[in-house]
Amino acid sequence: MAALTDPDLLFAPETRSLARALYAGVKDLPIVSPHGHTDPRWYALDEPFPDPAQLLIVPDHYIFRMLFSQGVRVEELGVPTLDGTPVETDGRAIWRRFAEHYYLFRGTPTRLWLDHVFEHLFGIGEPLTAASADRIYDTIAALLQRDDYQPRALFERFNIEVIATTEGALDDLKWHRTIRDSGWKGRVVTAYRPDAVVDPDFEGFAGNLDRLGEITGCDTGSWSGYLDAHRKRRAYFKEFGATSSDHGHPTAETANLSDAAAQELFNRIRRGSEDERERKLFRAQMLTEMAKMSRDDGLAMQIHPGSWRNHSPSVFQKFGRDKGFDIPTRTDYVTALKPLLDCVGLERDLTIILFTLDETSYARELAPLAGVYPALKLGPAWWFHDSPEGMRRFREMTTETAGFYNTVGFNDDTRAFPSIPARHDVARRVDCAFLARLVAEHRLREGEAHELARELAYSLAKKAYRL
Repeated sequence: MAALTDPDLLFAPETRSLARALYAGVKDLPIVSPHGHTDPRWYALDEPFPDPAQLLIVPDHYIFRMLFSQGVRVEELGVPTLDGTPVETDGRAIWRRFAEHYYLFRGTPTRLWLDHVFEHLFGIGEPLTAASADRIYDTIAALLQRDDYQPRALFERFNIEVIATTEGALDDLKWHRTIRDSGWKGRVVTAYRPDAVVDPDFEGFAGNLDRLGEITGCDTGSWSGYLDAHRKRRAYFKEFGATSSDHGHPTAETANLSDAAAQELFNRIRRGSEDERERKLFRAQMLTEMAKMSRDDGLAMQIHPGSWRNHSPSVFQKFGRDKGFDIPTRTDYVTALKPLLDCVGLERDLTIILFTLDETSYARELAPLAGVYPALKLGPAWWFHDSPEGMRRFREMTTETAGFYNTVGFNDDTRAFPSIPARHDVARRVDCAFLARLVAEHRLREGEAHELARELAYSLAKKAYRL
């Protein structure tokens, strides 16, 4: 079989021999996937994936945002509309359109992941083009009907030790209950994502608070009852394996108001305040409240700020969230996080994992903060920077101040289930190449590099996320 990926992928010629040796020691380690967005329904029902397009294209905004930028309509790629307006449903037609435009991904991480999937998961050795589209589609479609390509079998084939999905605060976690009650040994845990009930700008916010009260039996019309409702939901999520919470705020801004001031602010927000400053302050206060709850209940707190979500209102109105129109913005951390850090930053048993879409903050703000505050750790290169270049920049700009042990390894943060091994493989290769360079420059002993390669690929994520 021809190869789509080279064994020395991402290894520089001058340090290739050592990078190979480091990689050989970690390439087969189990995958720890502590944060992501795969659908727990897949593992619960363990049904065959419908077709290659529904598996690889329709759910992946990395793919359709690129095609949309080149004039392909989202409807042509099968992405469902909110109002039920018809879209393409023929998987083969979607696949052909994708194949015709596959050249657009040259040099991108998406191309690396997809070629890895084609070769290592489906045994495909020829490049995807318009001419090969039907052959490759038929090959994948036939394999997806086999028992060893159903979700649980792939989970085990991928050597996943544990995977965390992400559910909103109002989710009943029924699919996690189904997984737990099924007796299957695969470890799938949830993570608490409260955006819909902490962000006044989230659609249906007032109704969401009402629903939160109904679910928990708490009075979400009062500040104390509202906080108690969060505590109850967090405890419920922990019953289904949660070891982390996740917060996708527009900024990293935090606040630390007095109880009286926080209660008054909540009352105004609950009444539907239209004051943008108050709504912003409430989000800021809730990050600090969530950090205090993490101090008390042990959930690692992930903060994913700095995305202008749903930048195109017309696409959002037609297709909803997570459709490729989330754009990075400049993000302040030093000033923004100070109220939270004044409150809990020195806690040694608390883990707050910071992510960024603003790479200019790595060396100037994030690494110095994580390099001194015991509660802080740095999440890996994320989203737009989940790429070989982004991973290298992350290591180059953070290691000098934060070291390796104030980071948390790698997480794939993906909805694209088949790409998980590919993403972890890329991360392991980049880290091994970086460590090999440090050894070549006599900044690291070779034995230390081998230890670090394992830490970065496996151990740091387990420790940070208490897995």
